[in-house]
Amino acid sequence: MSPRPSRMACIDALKAISSQLIVLHHLAFYGPMSDAAHVLAPDLLDWFSQYARIAVQAFLVISGFLAARSLAPGGHLVVPHPLQAIWRRYQKLVVPYSVAILIAIAGAAIARTWMHHDSIPSAPGLHQFLAHVLLLHNVLDFDALSAGVWYVAIDLQLFVLLIVALWAARRCAQWFDVGGSPLGPLVVAGLVVASLFWFNRDAAWDIWAIYFFGAYGMGTLAFWASAPERSPVALLVLGAVVLAALIVDFRLRIAVALSIALLLAVARRGGWLDRWPQAPSLAFFGRISYSVFLVHFPVCLVVNAVVFHVAPNRPLLNALGMILAWLLSNVAGTVFHRYVESTDPLRALRMALWPARAEPAQRQQGGQHRST
Repeated sequence: MSPRPSRMACIDALKAISSQLIVLHHLAFYGPMSDAAHVLAPDLLDWFSQYARIAVQAFLVISGFLAARSLAPGGHLVVPHPLQAIWRRYQKLVVPYSVAILIAIAGAAIARTWMHHDSIPSAPGLHQFLAHVLLLHNVLDFDALSAGVWYVAIDLQLFVLLIVALWAARRCAQWFDVGGSPLGPLVVAGLVVASLFWFNRDAAWDIWAIYFFGAYGMGTLAFWASAPERSPVALLVLGAVVLAALIVDFRLRIAVALSIALLLAVARRGGWLDRWPQAPSLAFFGRISYSVFLVHFPVCLVVNAVVFHVAPNRPLLNALGMILAWLLSNVAGTVFHRYVESTDPLRALRMALWPARAEPAQRQQGGQHRST
């Protein structure tokens, strides 16, 4: 779930739809409102609870697709300093994420004053908070402070794994003086096969990137295979390998990931990735999808607590509460995107603490922009 807008109409539409499905999944899965409202629409709420979470596969595939576009558009790593690229990725993910974690802690504290429920995270200690900021909470076995925060940690792991794979391929090509086609796609394809046929079939690996690399790598391979000058055979091979993995062990999430990867590949080859669908609303919700993802859970918790306090066990009012929580999640995401995700809080903090240092740097940057 990239923290930056893709500026591609098809990708923004997929982000918009997927992010809304994830919000609805969490509304149906967590909190007492869905329990009370279940009698009104049991099939719909069961579907949101059980299947809407599969929308996360879209974000995994899109992240891999865009990572290939920025790191290795031709199949070989073009980033001169991989560690700096990893650090930049960490900052882009974690700066808004850390603000959202603070909001989640505050939201949980408010919710605890009105109700007791398993969906409310406990008040964190310093070690738990630092583990979240370092994106190690799953690895260190700390309870999550907000729903879905596992994805941010996995996104960074996947980015690191891809860079390491591409760097290793580049080094091997240099050492053995391998010319012709880059080795990067072969290394990534090997990781995809390992994930699909082994690691993704064992839930014990689900705190590590390799478990999810099947979907992420599908996006990466789809980008390379969808170059208009390339033969479509590579896409057919990708589809055949994934279908073989599904025959061995059918997983709906992998089937969805394959569908998304093929959609992106066909859209790029057909030249309509950037311009279809022309829907301003989808473009807007795609742009704010990361912000909505980050802040929706504390909003839903607080609304759950209020409705539980004033109207427990009243199905209609609880259903209306779910709709209100969904709407407020998008409002909160819009505000968060405007004032947190779209800004640079670290730069603003530096300017507030050391204005004398920040001002010359700003003038220097401005001079560079004017000279280019």
